[in-house]
Amino acid sequence: MGTYNNSIDGKNRVIVPAKHRENLGGRCVLTKGLDKCLYIYTIPDWEKQMEKIALLPESDPKVRAFIRHFCANAVECEFDKQGRIVVPAELKAYGEFTKELVTMGAMKKIEIWAKEVWDGAENGEKMDSEAFSEALSLYNF
Repeated sequence: MGTYNNSIDGKNRVIVPAKHRENLGGRCVLTKGLDKCLYIYTIPDWEKQMEKIALLPESDPKVRAFIRHFCANAVECEFDKQGRIVVPAELKAYGEFTKELVTMGAMKKIEIWAKEVWDGAENGEKMDSEAFSEALSLYNF
């Protein structure tokens, strides 16, 4: 839970908010998320995601594309003494990170967004209550 404003420095280091860091136990997995953000998982939650993905039919080209998107650039990270992780260049480029970031808890993961992307018009469209209600109704929610 929670939303925090932070930044990425010149050495591609990001401070993970202390509240989230406590739950990560000193190590985490950083990977491409959906919608131009990055996801941070605890090691056990990453392993659970991998178990779920392993059940998907790899004969489906969309599944293969998702696996490549999600797994190819995933990296295990350790926190330095200041609570920072290093974001590899490929992930920094994918997230369009320049300086200002927004970091938030999102269920079993943490999302990191470039502030410009998070504040952008495209993200505002994703917050359409009617579309959410319609989509969630498909899942009996």
